[in-house]
Amino acid sequence: MENKSIQILNEIKKVIVGKDEVITKTLMAILAGGHVLLEDVPGVGKTTLALAFSRAMNLSEKRVQFTPDTMASDIIGFSVYNKATGKFDFQPGPVFSNILLADEINRTSAKTQAALLEVMEEMHATVDGVTYQLPDPFVCMATQNPLGSAGTHPLPDSQLDRFMVRLSMGYPTIENTIEIVQLRQGDDPLDHVRPVATAEDIRSMRSAVTAVYIDEALIRYAAELCDRTRHLEEVEQGVSPRAVLALVQMAKASAYMRGRNYVVPEDIQSLYTDVCAHRLILTPRAKIRKRSPEQILLEVLKTVKAPAPTTRRK
Repeated sequence: MENKSIQILNEIKKVIVGKDEVITKTLMAILAGGHVLLEDVPGVGKTTLALAFSRAMNLSEKRVQFTPDTMASDIIGFSVYNKATGKFDFQPGPVFSNILLADEINRTSAKTQAALLEVMEEMHATVDGVTYQLPDPFVCMATQNPLGSAGTHPLPDSQLDRFMVRLSMGYPTIENTIEIVQLRQGDDPLDHVRPVATAEDIRSMRSAVTAVYIDEALIRYAAELCDRTRHLEEVEQGVSPRAVLALVQMAKASAYMRGRNYVVPEDIQSLYTDVCAHRLILTPRAKIRKRSPEQILLEVLKTVKAPAPTTRRK
């Protein structure tokens, strides 16, 4: 199954140039059973990344372009009266797919954003008192433009907490930009992405990730890193216990993709900011000082001592 993850990465790299770390961490989040928030300025490839993953993994994909007038029923679905049967028939919305691409999610209202809470956490949707199960696997890959962009609304804290990681694409280098332009002189690069995995493969890889061993000392290390955020002067609200669960699961996915069946401290350290930064709420004073959550978390990493790595169960 490790070969499958490598094959998926290689297919994504056909269309996403020079962003190997973002690609790898996105796949880690998918294998860890989480959802991904891609935050960056328009035009750097966020939507293309999500589409490439759906094609490489041969999963059903639906896209919602969020706008100020997008309603919850546009995402979840709605019931329509069937005159022939005298009953209401459910018309499923875009969430009933393996990969939901929520494009520019912060351009819609908080009420509509909140409609995704149940499906992201419980993997089912309730309409008119009836619960409908979502496909397995289900991944929400949401893109958003940075706050301050025209027409954006901040995501509710409860919804931000549902995203396992927040990643940023960043601008490409000049060399990578030239390669991107050359790739698009002919056919759409996405047309060259081959399906190299199936839904069953993803479920098998997720099971393998869950089975990766993590020592109790490393679980404590992850818990201490997250707990430290709740006792900082510059932080108004630290990360939740959900962040600890996400950090541990992401560390397992990191170990799996690196060919190990056990977690080492570097797995946790390399993903700490990606998992926790979007969950921190800074104080007004910290914001005035132009402090970022990433800066604060990197300082926390230096203050918490990592345990010695353990390779096998006791």
